[in-house]
Amino acid sequence: MTPILEAKGLSAAYGERPVLFGIDFTVPEGGIVAVLGANGAGKTTTLRAITGQLRTWGSLVYAGTPLIGKSTAEIVRLGIAMVPEGRGTFTDFTVEENLLLGAYTRRDKDGIRRDIERMYEYFPVLGRRRDQRAGSMSGGEQQMLAIARALMSRPRLLLLDEPSLGLAPLIVQEIFQILETINREEKVSMLLVEQDAVRALRLAGYAYLLETGRVALHGPAEQLRASEDVRRAYLGY
Repeated sequence: MTPILEAKGLSAAYGERPVLFGIDFTVPEGGIVAVLGANGAGKTTTLRAITGQLRTWGSLVYAGTPLIGKSTAEIVRLGIAMVPEGRGTFTDFTVEENLLLGAYTRRDKDGIRRDIERMYEYFPVLGRRRDQRAGSMSGGEQQMLAIARALMSRPRLLLLDEPSLGLAPLIVQEIFQILETINREEKVSMLLVEQDAVRALRLAGYAYLLETGRVALHGPAEQLRASEDVRRAYLGY
């Protein structure tokens, strides 16, 4: 597959402190790639580097366009959306107001309205809560809203940071099933940072394992699931 995102020698730092050390990775067009690793391995930092939130160097190319040096706003307008860890919904706004905020870069009112209804089809609970304040909803509902809001910008690449964090297993299963459907039907490429390695490797086609800001291992998700070393270190069995 043609890559929609390709990093070569990507490094990043918080101030003067380096946190990524020349990592290489590729997200194929229409594919799902998982980034796994322990706390502090550099997973969230990788997403922040892609979205221009910290100092980066090396090569990072999205759909033929270099991203290094671009602002977060410019990167969003190119077609990259991020669902941050902790969901980040606007708690005092209603579900529908949050979805409208997700489409702030767009001017096609009819298309926005159609996309809102499409989000309610993917996430029926949001349709039932459309006039409810986001802050009064459950954690799982807020995570669904965060994903739907990101999709309202019509991204070609969706970055997801720990979508299962703090959620009950049944809710996580539902969210991952919806992500799989969106990837299949909308052809949205996804880069998934996730601590639930078992579930991530079932959803993704390819995965990278990070250790202290470096790629320790990578390969097809099915192959990593079958690796005894990976199972012991990351999957817990």
